[in-house]
Amino acid sequence: MPTPHDILEGLKTIKYPGYTRDIVSFGIVKDIEVASAGITVTLSITAQKRETIDEIVRAVNDQVATSTGLPVEIVVQAPEVPQQPRGPRGQQGIPGVRHVVAVASGKGGVGKSTVATNVALALGRLGHRVGLLDADVYGPSVPLMLGIRERPEADDQERIRPIERLGLKVISMGLFVADGTPVIWRGPMLNKLLTQFLRDVEWGELDFLVLDLPPGTGDAQLTILQQVALSGGVIVTTPQDVALLDVRRGVTMFNQVNAPVLGVIENMSYHVCRGCGHRAEIFGHGGGAAMAAEFGVPLLGEIPLVGAIREAGDAGTPIVAADPESPQALAFVDVAKRIAAAAEEKTAAALPVIH
Repeated sequence: MPTPHDILEGLKTIKYPGYTRDIVSFGIVKDIEVASAGITVTLSITAQKRETIDEIVRAVNDQVATSTGLPVEIVVQAPEVPQQPRGPRGQQGIPGVRHVVAVASGKGGVGKSTVATNVALALGRLGHRVGLLDADVYGPSVPLMLGIRERPEADDQERIRPIERLGLKVISMGLFVADGTPVIWRGPMLNKLLTQFLRDVEWGELDFLVLDLPPGTGDAQLTILQQVALSGGVIVTTPQDVALLDVRRGVTMFNQVNAPVLGVIENMSYHVCRGCGHRAEIFGHGGGAAMAAEFGVPLLGEIPLVGAIREAGDAGTPIVAADPESPQALAFVDVAKRIAAAAEEKTAAALPVIH
């Protein structure tokens, strides 16, 4: 007669659909009962798509039946907790979204939106299902960078359908106002809109939702972060020593909402001459690495200061999509790999363990 441990070990060979990790490490297997009449396996699956649930159930049934030769009963219970780790009171996961990653900067002008958009595209290039939420209500730039001009529509349940562009699902305040129209709202109206973007958008099933936060570390940023359980935050900075204070603000902000800092991205790290290929460290060198070391977080990557990055964004097709094999695009892909690995590690550490 097989033991529950034997069966659990066998279930570790089943991968969660679309992932390289197994269903046991995702915390889906909740209980295993072995009796002479057969085996009962209890699963808790958070996926919204019925076909995903059915695929997991079939795989579990086939694996257990084949390995034991006994009748198998699969019980699928409502999940007790979302797949994302619990945050402080008030924070909730977004249904169907596995990882929420916030991209922040201590001040404006560091290229945060450029980084967030290209990282989102790079995550998609790695095979992940990705959404991008432009939370910079007063200065939304994502629609311009992605060349989006159409307006979102609502579905039958009055939920907003995001615009799909270059494989991303995108929502931004810039999609709801005319070009050049300023957004002059006070705090309560702003908070209501951001809540709607988080809760009333039909994101579907995503591996990553990238939040492009407003620059700075004020009330608007904290309002967003206090509402959603994050897999982690990413801080964008530049190499100058003066930027150290801005990184400290970013780290403090994420600490206040109990969100892990996945790392620091040094943007405009160096300039490469188009003519001769000479590398010039205009703003100094090593600032991002020093900042990351001081705060005990990883340096996720160094993005060069290259005119092609700006030009591609201004043209509505960011560099990762416009020139995917260029060195600067590959730099974003390397950053995306590190973010994905760090987010998976943080989530795995928060999942329940079956003994």
